[in-house]
Amino acid sequence: MTNPKPTGIDNEKPKSIVRSFYRAFKSLGAALPTLLGVVLLLGLFLTCVSKQFIASVFTGELFRDTVIGSAIGSIAAGNPITSYIIGGELMKEGVSLFAITAFIVTWVTVSIVQFPAEAAFLGKRFAVIRNSLGFILAILVSIATVTTLMVVQ
Repeated sequence: MTNPKPTGIDNEKPKSIVRSFYRAFKSLGAALPTLLGVVLLLGLFLTCVSKQFIASVFTGELFRDTVIGSAIGSIAAGNPITSYIIGGELMKEGVSLFAITAFIVTWVTVSIVQFPAEAAFLGKRFAVIRNSLGFILAILVSIATVTTLMVVQ
């Protein structure tokens, strides 16, 4: 018995893999400036802000740390990837998981920086309600998430 001739599908597999790698490298190239900027800003932040200052801001109190993390995340809005990097650095500095989780959630969902544009396009009332609810729910979600994580572990 002879093997059947290869079909066009088998010949397409290497091309699709090469295409996928090309797209992945292209995406990495597009994200690299943002990631580099975050790393440089983090270096600057960690150089200028001492561990003692971070410890004085985040005292370990559940509600206070969560609100402060939410406030910082609301002001410094950005994309999720950079928030994970910053959250990891804050975790290394001993900041509570409640504050870090609230920071990450508000970083993506609440945006004080983009508020004027949002109010102009969608209306001031809508923007205020959406950002306020996002802030409050971020606090509740962070407390629920970290509490659940503690129970599971």
